[in-house]
Amino acid sequence: MNQPTPKEYAKMAQQASPATKSWKNIPLAFLVGGLICTIGQLFFNLYRYAGLEEQDARGAVSVTLIGLGALLTALKVYDNIAKHAGAGTLVPITGFSNAIVSPAIEFKSEGFVMGIGAKMFTIAGPVLVYGISAAALYGLILFIFGLY
Repeated sequence: MNQPTPKEYAKMAQQASPATKSWKNIPLAFLVGGLICTIGQLFFNLYRYAGLEEQDARGAVSVTLIGLGALLTALKVYDNIAKHAGAGTLVPITGFSNAIVSPAIEFKSEGFVMGIGAKMFTIAGPVLVYGISAAALYGLILFIFGLY
């Protein structure tokens, strides 16, 4: 059997790939991401009405959305939503929660240390490392130039 040329391979790959339904995926991602953010705003208003200061309410909203994302992931609801909403579920804070909880659930049979503990940050770990490193570097630059 002859090996296909790069041009033939590209044609075969294009034929085998499903067509992207951008006309459906983009608005759905926008709506679901917007819905998640709207829910966050509703929690913010609720916490403010309950008497929390603005900064405390923001922290409470973050904790609430992370908790809801983790709970919905554990119940296998978040993945079903993501299957249809795509990037709309990845961008908000709930997507980060899902990225941490999913591998932990997948490897829970290997135990707390080697399963959940070791695998929890396989997806989100690089984001944390580079995010924390960038924050420390920017903080140092601001401190050196007296901007903070």
